[in-house]
Amino acid sequence: MKIGFRTLKTAAGVSLSILIAQSLHLDYFTAAGILTLLCTQKSRKQSAQAAFSRLCACMLALGCASVLFQLLGYYPYVFFLYLLFFIPLTVRLRVQEGIASSSVIVMHVYMHKTVEPGFFLNEIQVILIGLGMALLVNWYMPSIDRELARFKDEVDGLTDAILKQIALYLKEGSTEWGGQELLKLPAVLEKARRMAQLDMENKPLRKDRSYEHYFDIKRQQYEIMERMLPSISRITIQLEQGSRLGEFIDEMNTCLNNHLYDTNLLDKLLAIREYHKLLPLPETREEFENRASLYAVANELERFIATIRSLNA
Repeated sequence: MKIGFRTLKTAAGVSLSILIAQSLHLDYFTAAGILTLLCTQKSRKQSAQAAFSRLCACMLALGCASVLFQLLGYYPYVFFLYLLFFIPLTVRLRVQEGIASSSVIVMHVYMHKTVEPGFFLNEIQVILIGLGMALLVNWYMPSIDRELARFKDEVDGLTDAILKQIALYLKEGSTEWGGQELLKLPAVLEKARRMAQLDMENKPLRKDRSYEHYFDIKRQQYEIMERMLPSISRITIQLEQGSRLGEFIDEMNTCLNNHLYDTNLLDKLLAIREYHKLLPLPETREEFENRASLYAVANELERFIATIRSLNA
């Protein structure tokens, strides 16, 4: 059984919040631990949002429940009326995340059966200790740069393998590639995107969005390669135009692997396309269809080059 860092933080936070509330001789001190448990999130940003929602919901619940119980009496059916009113209100105010935690405070109002300043002060202290401890334990977030770098290498490796197979097919007209890299790439990109987003939420003041930008561009490249494959699969004969495009893809892939942008890439592709225009017209329907497929591939390659330029901007 593996105990993660977030589990350790949550356990420590819950214990400390209960210890502090109990040492201050507060009533219902265990509620501080419940609030800490509910507010410990994956990132600083999520934890801050959760704490704010729960603080607003708890304070709102404390006021609403006190008024209703004082007016209608301390009876179970009042909970029904309270929730009918309170849940739509929190949704409207966009603090519905705090419904569960605020219900704990409402139980305290019901059990105390008296509305007095000392009780309100007690509940506010419990709320602040619980939410404050959650923010405190979530302040430290371990660096995930190593995981991001690993995802980056994996994405680069899969992209490299796909482009090499596409180039090989265009140059030689056959390949035994099963396409497993293309199937794996979107899942890796999604995990990488979530990891990059988590990194940004943990460092809200950092303006550098290099990883997030990088994986967004890689997603665009994946979509371009995916669009190319149907056209490539329709190429049934080996043509000089295909060999030229295959060699160009190899050169483009080298630039991509070296994280460099050759400013002449687009010019080289346009020169290949101009050369193709000077070739004799197709003699058969099959040649016509194959050249049409190559034309579609060249269109996608122009879009791919634009993404390389964006990566190095």
